[in-house]
Amino acid sequence: MRLPSRQQFGAVLILIAAVSVIGSLAVSAATAPDADINPKTDPAERGRTLVGMQAEGQVAMYDGDGNTVWRKGGENVDYFDVTMLKNGTVLTGFIIEGQGQCGEYESPCSRTGFRIIDPKPDPRIISEWSFPVRTKLNSEVHDANPLPSGEILMTDMDGERIFTVAPNGTTTWQWNGSERYDAPPDATTTDWLHINDVDRIGPDRYMVSVRNANQLVVVERGKGVVDVINEDTNRDNDANCKANNGLADYSNDSGGDVLCGDPEIMDHQHNPQYLGPGTVLVADSENDRVVELHKRNGEWEVAWGVNSANGIEFNWPRDADRLPNGNTLITDTRNNRIVEVASNGTTVWSTKTGIWPYDAERLPYQELLGSDRLPRMNTSGDIPGVGEQSVLPLLGQARTGLSYVIPLPAWFQPWHIGVIAIAVVSSILGGGLIWSGRRS
Repeated sequence: MRLPSRQQFGAVLILIAAVSVIGSLAVSAATAPDADINPKTDPAERGRTLVGMQAEGQVAMYDGDGNTVWRKGGENVDYFDVTMLKNGTVLTGFIIEGQGQCGEYESPCSRTGFRIIDPKPDPRIISEWSFPVRTKLNSEVHDANPLPSGEILMTDMDGERIFTVAPNGTTTWQWNGSERYDAPPDATTTDWLHINDVDRIGPDRYMVSVRNANQLVVVERGKGVVDVINEDTNRDNDANCKANNGLADYSNDSGGDVLCGDPEIMDHQHNPQYLGPGTVLVADSENDRVVELHKRNGEWEVAWGVNSANGIEFNWPRDADRLPNGNTLITDTRNNRIVEVASNGTTVWSTKTGIWPYDAERLPYQELLGSDRLPRMNTSGDIPGVGEQSVLPLLGQARTGLSYVIPLPAWFQPWHIGVIAIAVVSSILGGGLIWSGRRS
């Protein structure tokens, strides 16, 4: 019996590799549900949706059918929270690389702050307020909001604070995370708290998202922290908050304990929405779900939640807004889409966006806070629990990195990368066998 030659074996390896990649991608694409649901509605009925996109550096508006009304982009820039002002311009947090005015840092550097974009007649930047930061990564102003006083209220992940800026550009007030959390020697050298959102929920009262602590804190001017959502009750959760160079005990006087909330309530969240006393809607990012939290008998618990839309599971949702009609508008970041779901979890609208959308606002409502117009959910049906950690963490990280630069379809999973990697190795081996067979 004659054994196959090295050339034949090499050709088989290459054929198997090609069939594996093409077959797995084709089957996944063919069996995946449609990511878009765009019912032909009167835009005035559904309203327009304003979106800030991080990886693609764009601010865009979509109509009720998911069509682009206008779009503003730029090189080396990321955009985050978006708010339409009364005069029709858009306030947005941003960070940009390659800047020359760097203060204490070497040039070129990054600068972060807020911009105001006028969408008419052609989208253009009409004003900017910014300051230099050490690095673009984890140093951004994620959120900027107008206050009745005329000030702009902002987060600062570089210095881990919230602060206000007057119309003349002067900083008028600030609260530092170090007033509550044990601080490193220099907050700008590590992604310590990752303060990524702040909202005014009352006169001089602000709700702050401290992502790396799995907590929301209510800060009052002149008093500091007056309330905590998802308070630390034991040390069982510390490893979750210490991961990825997050919280740490820098004082060495607490036995290594850090203020870490329960990750089964919320895990490294973004953009919470205050619905009223004892009720908060949260984009529970690392749990890949959106939850409504209620305070009952002094404890916060999940009262409602959703973890998928139109048959596609959420992948790192980073914004959720309750609409007056009872639906919830969700920014599904790594799936590059905005979805609107009803209280029973049914998807009623969705549209694709650019890469890594961060924040979405439905106009004319935007992010209503503590309004009587916002329906609350009652506990009913199945509440999505915390998913298990992936058994392929490295492939998951690879997909995350790839999704930042390429608009991956929602059906593309980490295991696809594994299939492609194995196919590449097989093709190299097959090519080597064919080449060596020809030389022998």
